Amino acid sequence: MTDRTDAPTRGRARRRAPRFDRRRLISLAVATVAFAVPWVVTFDDLSPAGHRLFSVFAAAVVLWVTEAIPLHATAAFIVSAQILLISDEAVLGLPAGYEAPPFAEFYGAFAHPILMLFLGGFVLADMSARYGLDRNLARVLLRPFGRRPAAVLAGVMVITAILSMFMSNTATTAGMVAVVLPLVARLDPGDRLRHSLVLAIPVAANVGGIATPVGTPPNAIALGRLGDLGVRVTFVEWMVLALPFALVLLAVAWFVLLRLHPPSAGSVDLEITGTFDRSAGATVLYVTFAATVALWLTEPIHGVPATIVGFVPVVVLMATRIFGVEDMKRLNWHVLWLVAGGLALGTGVAATGFDRWLVGLVDWGDLPRFALLAGLVGFALAMSTVISNSATANLLIPIGLGLAASGVVDLDPLLTGLLIAIGCSLAMALPVSTPPNAVAYSTGEVSTADLVRSGVLVGAAGAFLLVVVAPPVWDALGLVP
Repeated sequence: MTDRTDAPTRGRARRRAPRFDRRRLISLAVATVAFAVPWVVTFDDLSPAGHRLFSVFAAAVVLWVTEAIPLHATAAFIVSAQILLISDEAVLGLPAGYEAPPFAEFYGAFAHPILMLFLGGFVLADMSARYGLDRNLARVLLRPFGRRPAAVLAGVMVITAILSMFMSNTATTAGMVAVVLPLVARLDPGDRLRHSLVLAIPVAANVGGIATPVGTPPNAIALGRLGDLGVRVTFVEWMVLALPFALVLLAVAWFVLLRLHPPSAGSVDLEITGTFDRSAGATVLYVTFAATVALWLTEPIHGVPATIVGFVPVVVLMATRIFGVEDMKRLNWHVLWLVAGGLALGTGVAATGFDRWLVGLVDWGDLPRFALLAGLVGFALAMSTVISNSATANLLIPIGLGLAASGVVDLDPLLTGLLIAIGCSLAMALPVSTPPNAVAYSTGEVSTADLVRSGVLVGAAGAFLLVVVAPPVWDALGLVP
């Protein structure tokens, strides 16, 4: 007989109590020590306000790397700690001569225009999944690629990349996996095309997300910080810079997957069932989605910023009651909070002079420009492989842009932001590297070794293109100084 106290509560799921195992407790202890060190150790040429920011930054690094607490919780900690320590409402009093930012500037990170752009993308992605728009588009767009394995693989990658340009790459991966798994099930168990079809989805989703500002959080973080520095980049300008790079890397990834997993089948059965939803709600969604993308792509013509356009579908879909309260609960708010934490950290880093002090620790002027570019991309790629690419972008972009703005190196802020943001998106070698990788791994069709082989090769190729090929091309075309 079961004790009633052990039975689950009727009518609602019991919440699992948070677990703080030894690893998490050690990580929290290390974060606490990291926070305390700048309060007891004096660093040359770092202002008192900079010491306070250093404590917040050091603790954030530990918490983001170890994930002792959720990533969005670390972002909330950053905002609150900066308000209490370095804003005009600091509880400990402000150092003499320090011009503290208003506390509302830190809270304002949660309503930054870049977050509104991302919010619009999340709403469109969520409604597209509900009405099956992503799966039906994939079904229709796959047909022209024929039945040859290499062509089908290319079709899966192209469609995934296109969808991930305007939707969450996680949502795109989930939708495309639902389309591809029935195809995979029809292949022989020993056909290695099974692996390449599943691997193609996270690789293409990660690469496609590079191409637009709404494709992945690191892009939004870079654009937000660039905007704060007075460098405005439109939706189309970002695409002009990033889309050709993404297309070349997508072709490289297609070649790599075919070489690693050569297909055995002579053709692929593309019998994918399904029809477009023709309900009134679906029709409104289709029109809203198309209009939003069209307005993003024509920003240079009408002049309405992409951040304002991105909020339009939120209003339209809410006003028509297509997007309701329950839908709102399902949005990835934690991602928005994570981006906001990074933007707030950038504000504090610039206001306290911490970026200038950190940059001054190394004689960057003695380093060749190529070494600087390779260092930025390599560090972003390495860190993003083992921790969240959003967390990596939050840590590296404020420092990288501070270095570019210092004038001690030959780096343009726009180029620096591009390199770090895109470098973060090149990390796809482990299941934990990106959510699309985790989704693909969860299918059971690919192993960690499969992800490592393809991820390392594609990431290395992307880093080479980003460091050696892209900057000279952008410079020759007058796109980036």
